[in-house]
Amino acid sequence: MAEATVLDVTDLRMRYGSSDVLNGVTFQASRGEVLALLGPNGAGKTTTIEILEGFRMRSAGSVRVLGVDPAHGDEAWRARLGVVLQSWRDHGKWRVRELLAHLGSYYAAYSTPTRPRPWNTDELIAAVGLTPHADKRVGQLSGGQRRRLDVAIGIVGRPELLFLDEPTAGFDPQARREFHDLVHHLSDVDDTTILLTTHDLDEAEKLADRILILVDGNIIADGSAESLSRRIATEAEVRWSIDGERFVHATRDATAFVRQLFAEHGDSVTDLEVRRASLEDTYMALVRDVESGRTSPALKEFAR
Repeated sequence: MAEATVLDVTDLRMRYGSSDVLNGVTFQASRGEVLALLGPNGAGKTTTIEILEGFRMRSAGSVRVLGVDPAHGDEAWRARLGVVLQSWRDHGKWRVRELLAHLGSYYAAYSTPTRPRPWNTDELIAAVGLTPHADKRVGQLSGGQRRRLDVAIGIVGRPELLFLDEPTAGFDPQARREFHDLVHHLSDVDDTTILLTTHDLDEAEKLADRILILVDGNIIADGSAESLSRRIATEAEVRWSIDGERFVHATRDATAFVRQLFAEHGDSVTDLEVRRASLEDTYMALVRDVESGRTSPALKEFAR
Protein backbone atom coordinates (compact mmCIF):
# COMPACT_ATOMS: atom_id res chain seq x y z
CA MET A 1 0.00 0.00 0.00
CA ALA A 2 1.39 3.39 -0.95
CA GLU A 3 2.43 5.55 1.99
CA ALA A 4 -0.14 8.21 1.07
CA THR A 5 -2.98 5.67 1.07
CA VAL A 6 -4.64 5.59 4.47
CA LEU A 7 -7.64 3.37 3.66
CA ASP A 8 -7.49 0.54 1.13
CA VAL A 9 -10.66 -1.55 0.97
CA THR A 10 -11.09 -4.23 -1.69
CA ASP A 11 -14.08 -6.53 -2.16
CA LEU A 12 -15.20 -6.17 1.46
CA ARG A 13 -17.97 -8.59 2.34
CA MET A 14 -20.00 -9.20 5.46
CA ARG A 15 -22.63 -11.84 6.07
CA TYR A 16 -24.83 -12.36 9.12
CA GLY A 17 -26.30 -15.84 8.90
CA SER A 18 -27.86 -16.04 5.45
CA SER A 19 -28.02 -12.24 4.97
CA ASP A 20 -25.36 -10.37 3.00
CA VAL A 21 -24.82 -6.93 4.52
CA LEU A 22 -21.81 -5.89 2.41
CA ASN A 23 -21.43 -7.16 -1.15
CA GLY A 24 -17.93 -6.38 -2.35
CA VAL A 25 -17.31 -2.83 -1.14
CA THR A 26 -14.18 -1.27 -2.65
CA PHE A 27 -12.73 2.20 -2.08
CA GLN A 28 -9.53 3.99 -1.07
CA ALA A 29 -8.73 7.19 0.82
CA SER A 30 -5.58 9.28 0.76
CA ARG A 31 -3.84 11.20 3.52
CA GLY A 32 -5.67 14.43 4.32
CA GLU A 33 -8.78 13.45 2.35
CA VAL A 34 -12.31 13.88 3.74
CA LEU A 35 -14.79 11.18 2.69
CA ALA A 36 -18.51 11.17 3.42
CA LEU A 37 -20.17 7.76 3.55
CA LEU A 38 -23.87 8.23 2.81
CA GLY A 39 -26.74 5.80 2.62
CA PRO A 40 -30.17 4.99 4.03
CA ASN A 41 -30.57 3.18 7.33
CA GLY A 42 -29.58 -0.47 6.97
CA ALA A 43 -27.30 0.19 4.00
CA GLY A 44 -24.23 -1.19 5.81
CA LYS A 45 -22.53 2.05 6.86
CA THR A 46 -22.12 1.13 10.53
CA THR A 47 -20.86 -2.35 9.68
CA THR A 48 -18.29 -0.89 7.29
CA ILE A 49 -17.03 1.59 9.87
CA GLU A 50 -16.83 -1.02 12.62
CA ILE A 51 -14.74 -3.28 10.39
CA LEU A 52 -12.37 -0.42 9.56
CA GLU A 53 -12.06 0.44 13.25
CA GLY A 54 -11.23 -3.17 14.11
CA PHE A 55 -14.34 -3.68 16.21
CA ARG A 56 -15.93 -6.25 13.89
CA MET A 57 -14.47 -9.13 11.88
CA ARG A 58 -15.27 -9.20 8.16
CA SER A 59 -16.45 -12.26 6.26
CA ALA A 60 -14.18 -11.73 3.25
CA GLY A 61 -12.15 -9.15 1.36
CA SER A 62 -9.00 -7.15 1.95
CA VAL A 63 -8.84 -4.18 4.33
CA ARG A 64 -5.78 -2.09 5.17
CA VAL A 65 -6.06 0.86 7.54
CA LEU A 66 -2.86 2.87 7.98
CA GLY A 67 -1.08 -0.08 6.44
CA VAL A 68 -2.48 -2.59 8.96
CA ASP A 69 -5.24 -5.18 8.80
CA PRO A 70 -7.63 -3.79 11.45
CA ALA A 71 -8.49 -7.33 12.55
CA HIS A 72 -4.94 -7.51 13.93
CA GLY A 73 -4.29 -3.91 14.96
CA ASP A 74 -2.41 -3.42 18.24
CA GLU A 75 -2.61 -0.57 20.76
CA ALA A 76 0.01 1.52 18.95
CA TRP A 77 -2.11 1.25 15.79
CA ARG A 78 -5.29 2.17 17.66
CA ALA A 79 -3.56 5.26 19.05
CA ARG A 80 -3.33 6.55 15.48
CA LEU A 81 -7.14 6.49 15.14
CA GLY A 82 -9.82 8.81 16.46
CA VAL A 83 -13.49 7.91 16.82
CA VAL A 84 -16.49 10.17 17.45
CA LEU A 85 -19.56 8.04 18.10
CA GLN A 86 -23.18 9.18 17.81
CA SER A 87 -23.45 9.24 21.60
CA TRP A 88 -21.13 8.76 24.56
CA ARG A 89 -22.60 8.75 28.02
CA ASP A 90 -19.71 7.74 30.31
CA HIS A 91 -17.47 9.87 32.57
CA GLY A 92 -20.33 11.98 33.95
CA LYS A 93 -18.45 12.82 37.17
CA TRP A 94 -15.23 13.92 35.47
CA ARG A 95 -14.55 17.59 34.83
CA VAL A 96 -13.98 18.48 31.18
CA ARG A 97 -10.35 19.60 31.56
CA GLU A 98 -9.44 16.66 33.80
CA LEU A 99 -10.98 14.11 31.46
CA LEU A 100 -9.25 15.40 28.33
CA ALA A 101 -5.89 15.68 30.11
CA HIS A 102 -6.28 12.13 31.40
CA LEU A 103 -7.15 10.72 27.97
CA GLY A 104 -4.36 12.70 26.34
CA SER A 105 -1.82 11.08 28.66
CA TYR A 106 -2.55 7.68 27.09
CA TYR A 107 -1.74 8.96 23.60
CA ALA A 108 1.45 10.68 24.77
CA ALA A 109 2.98 7.24 25.36
CA TYR A 110 2.73 6.53 21.61
CA SER A 111 4.23 9.79 20.37
CA THR A 112 7.21 9.43 18.03
CA PRO A 113 9.56 11.87 16.26
CA THR A 114 7.33 11.57 13.15
CA ARG A 115 4.02 11.69 15.02
CA PRO A 116 2.98 14.83 16.96
CA ARG A 117 2.09 14.73 20.61
CA PRO A 118 -1.56 14.96 21.68
CA TRP A 119 -3.31 18.30 21.81
CA ASN A 120 -2.51 20.67 24.63
CA THR A 121 -5.60 20.34 26.80
CA ASP A 122 -6.54 24.03 26.92
CA GLU A 123 -5.92 24.45 23.18
CA LEU A 124 -8.18 21.50 22.48
CA ILE A 125 -10.90 22.84 24.77
CA ALA A 126 -10.75 26.17 22.93
CA ALA A 127 -10.80 24.46 19.53
CA VAL A 128 -14.13 22.77 20.29
CA GLY A 129 -15.63 25.84 21.98
CA LEU A 130 -15.73 24.56 25.55
CA THR A 131 -13.47 27.08 27.31
CA PRO A 132 -16.33 28.54 29.45
CA HIS A 133 -17.22 25.00 30.56
CA ALA A 134 -13.74 23.56 31.11
CA ASP A 135 -14.22 23.10 34.86
CA LYS A 136 -17.76 21.73 34.70
CA ARG A 137 -18.51 18.11 35.34
CA VAL A 138 -19.44 16.26 32.17
CA GLY A 139 -22.86 15.44 33.61
CA GLN A 140 -23.61 19.17 33.87
CA LEU A 141 -23.09 19.89 30.18
CA SER A 142 -25.98 20.54 27.80
CA GLY A 143 -26.56 18.22 24.86
CA GLY A 144 -24.70 20.48 22.42
CA GLN A 145 -21.82 20.99 24.85
CA ARG A 146 -21.62 17.27 25.40
CA ARG A 147 -21.40 16.74 21.64
CA ARG A 148 -18.47 19.16 21.50
CA LEU A 149 -16.79 17.09 24.19
CA ASP A 150 -17.38 13.94 22.13
CA VAL A 151 -15.49 15.57 19.27
CA ALA A 152 -12.67 16.62 21.62
CA ILE A 153 -12.36 13.04 22.91
CA GLY A 154 -12.14 11.78 19.35
CA ILE A 155 -9.31 14.10 18.33
CA VAL A 156 -7.36 14.41 21.61
CA GLY A 157 -4.58 12.15 20.30
CA ARG A 158 -4.21 14.07 16.98
CA PRO A 159 -5.30 11.00 14.98
CA GLU A 160 -4.01 10.27 11.51
CA LEU A 161 -7.44 8.83 10.68
CA LEU A 162 -10.65 10.14 12.23
CA PHE A 163 -14.07 8.44 12.10
CA LEU A 164 -17.00 10.84 12.60
CA ASP A 165 -20.47 9.36 13.08
CA GLU A 166 -23.16 12.05 12.83
CA PRO A 167 -20.77 14.47 14.56
CA THR A 168 -22.93 17.61 14.55
CA ALA A 169 -26.16 16.07 15.85
CA GLY A 170 -27.49 18.52 18.44
CA PHE A 171 -25.26 21.41 17.31
CA ASP A 172 -26.71 24.89 16.88
CA PRO A 173 -25.77 26.76 13.66
CA GLN A 174 -22.78 28.52 15.23
CA ALA A 175 -21.40 25.31 16.73
CA ARG A 176 -21.91 23.57 13.39
CA ARG A 177 -19.94 26.25 11.54
CA GLU A 178 -17.13 26.12 14.13
CA PHE A 179 -17.01 22.35 13.76
CA HIS A 180 -16.78 22.63 9.98
CA ASP A 181 -13.83 25.01 10.41
CA LEU A 182 -12.20 22.47 12.72
CA VAL A 183 -12.64 19.67 10.18
CA HIS A 184 -11.04 21.79 7.47
CA HIS A 185 -8.15 22.56 9.82
CA LEU A 186 -7.64 18.89 10.65
CA SER A 187 -7.57 17.85 6.99
CA ASP A 188 -5.74 20.84 5.50
CA VAL A 189 -3.22 21.62 8.25
CA ASP A 190 -2.82 18.40 10.24
CA ASP A 191 -3.24 16.18 7.15
CA THR A 192 -5.82 14.07 8.97
CA THR A 193 -7.87 11.65 6.88
CA ILE A 194 -11.54 11.80 7.86
CA LEU A 195 -14.36 9.34 7.18
CA LEU A 196 -17.68 10.98 7.94
CA THR A 197 -21.13 9.44 8.15
CA THR A 198 -24.05 11.84 8.21
CA HIS A 199 -27.67 12.21 7.16
CA ASP A 200 -27.08 15.94 6.64
CA LEU A 201 -26.39 16.09 2.90
CA ASP A 202 -25.66 19.80 3.00
CA GLU A 203 -22.97 19.12 5.59
CA ALA A 204 -21.50 16.32 3.48
CA GLU A 205 -21.40 18.61 0.45
CA LYS A 206 -19.57 21.32 2.43
CA LEU A 207 -17.03 19.06 4.13
CA ALA A 208 -16.24 16.11 1.88
CA ASP A 209 -13.68 15.89 -0.91
CA ARG A 210 -15.44 12.71 -2.03
CA ILE A 211 -18.87 11.20 -1.53
CA LEU A 212 -19.47 7.45 -1.28
CA ILE A 213 -23.09 6.35 -1.53
CA LEU A 214 -23.76 2.91 -0.03
CA VAL A 215 -27.08 1.18 -0.72
CA ASP A 216 -27.94 -2.45 0.05
CA GLY A 217 -24.30 -3.24 0.80
CA ASN A 218 -22.97 -1.82 -2.49
CA ILE A 219 -21.13 1.39 -3.32
CA ILE A 220 -23.31 2.85 -6.08
CA ALA A 221 -21.47 6.18 -6.47
CA ASP A 222 -18.01 7.54 -5.67
CA GLY A 223 -16.86 11.06 -6.51
CA SER A 224 -16.96 14.70 -5.49
CA ALA A 225 -20.37 16.23 -4.84
CA GLU A 226 -19.97 18.38 -7.94
CA SER A 227 -18.93 15.51 -10.22
CA LEU A 228 -21.77 13.28 -9.01
CA SER A 229 -24.32 16.05 -9.52
CA ARG A 230 -23.03 16.84 -13.00
CA ARG A 231 -23.14 13.20 -14.06
CA ILE A 232 -26.73 12.66 -12.98
CA ALA A 233 -28.12 16.01 -14.08
CA THR A 234 -29.64 16.10 -17.54
CA GLU A 235 -30.73 19.71 -17.28
CA ALA A 236 -29.73 22.82 -15.40
CA GLU A 237 -32.15 25.51 -14.32
CA VAL A 238 -31.24 29.08 -15.31
CA ARG A 239 -32.95 32.01 -13.57
CA TRP A 240 -32.53 35.69 -14.46
CA SER A 241 -34.26 39.04 -14.47
CA ILE A 242 -34.71 41.69 -17.16
CA ASP A 243 -36.19 45.06 -16.19
CA GLY A 244 -37.59 43.57 -13.00
CA GLU A 245 -39.29 40.63 -14.73
CA ARG A 246 -38.16 37.19 -13.57
CA PHE A 247 -37.48 34.31 -16.01
CA VAL A 248 -36.71 30.60 -15.60
CA HIS A 249 -35.45 28.20 -18.25
CA ALA A 250 -34.29 24.55 -18.18
CA THR A 251 -31.46 23.61 -20.52
CA ARG A 252 -28.97 20.79 -21.10
CA ASP A 253 -26.19 23.27 -21.94
CA ALA A 254 -26.27 26.08 -19.40
CA THR A 255 -23.02 27.63 -20.61
CA ALA A 256 -24.23 28.01 -24.20
CA PHE A 257 -27.61 29.31 -23.04
CA VAL A 258 -26.07 31.97 -20.77
CA ARG A 259 -23.76 33.13 -23.54
CA GLN A 260 -26.72 33.50 -25.89
CA LEU A 261 -28.68 35.29 -23.18
CA PHE A 262 -25.99 37.95 -22.78
CA ALA A 263 -25.49 38.18 -26.53
CA GLU A 264 -29.18 39.09 -26.91
CA HIS A 265 -29.73 41.22 -23.81
CA GLY A 266 -26.31 42.34 -22.59
CA ASP A 267 -26.27 44.32 -19.35
CA SER A 268 -30.05 44.11 -19.05
CA VAL A 269 -29.60 40.61 -17.57
CA THR A 270 -29.49 40.73 -13.76
CA ASP A 271 -29.86 38.30 -10.83
CA LEU A 272 -28.48 35.46 -12.92
CA GLU A 273 -28.49 32.02 -11.26
CA VAL A 274 -27.57 28.61 -12.67
CA ARG A 275 -28.78 25.72 -10.55
CA ARG A 276 -27.56 22.21 -11.23
CA ALA A 277 -28.66 19.10 -9.37
CA SER A 278 -27.62 19.30 -5.71
CA LEU A 279 -26.07 16.43 -3.79
CA GLU A 280 -29.49 15.84 -2.24
CA ASP A 281 -31.08 15.59 -5.71
CA THR A 282 -28.36 13.14 -6.79
CA TYR A 283 -28.57 11.06 -3.64
CA MET A 284 -32.35 10.77 -3.68
CA ALA A 285 -32.44 9.85 -7.37
CA LEU A 286 -29.82 7.11 -7.03
CA VAL A 287 -31.24 5.60 -3.84
CA ARG A 288 -34.77 5.67 -5.24
CA ASP A 289 -33.67 3.84 -8.39
CA VAL A 290 -31.79 1.15 -6.44
CA GLU A 291 -34.61 0.57 -3.98
CA SER A 292 -37.17 0.34 -6.77
CA GLY A 293 -35.02 -2.14 -8.69
CA ARG A 294 -34.63 0.14 -11.70
CA THR A 295 -31.42 0.74 -13.62
CA SER A 296 -31.64 4.42 -14.46
CA PRO A 297 -29.40 6.26 -16.90
CA ALA A 298 -27.68 7.76 -13.86
CA LEU A 299 -26.87 4.34 -12.42
CA LYS A 300 -25.59 3.15 -15.80
CA GLU A 301 -23.35 6.22 -15.88
CA PHE A 302 -21.88 5.44 -12.47
CA ALA A 303 -21.36 1.81 -13.38
CA ARG A 304 -19.03 2.68 -16.30
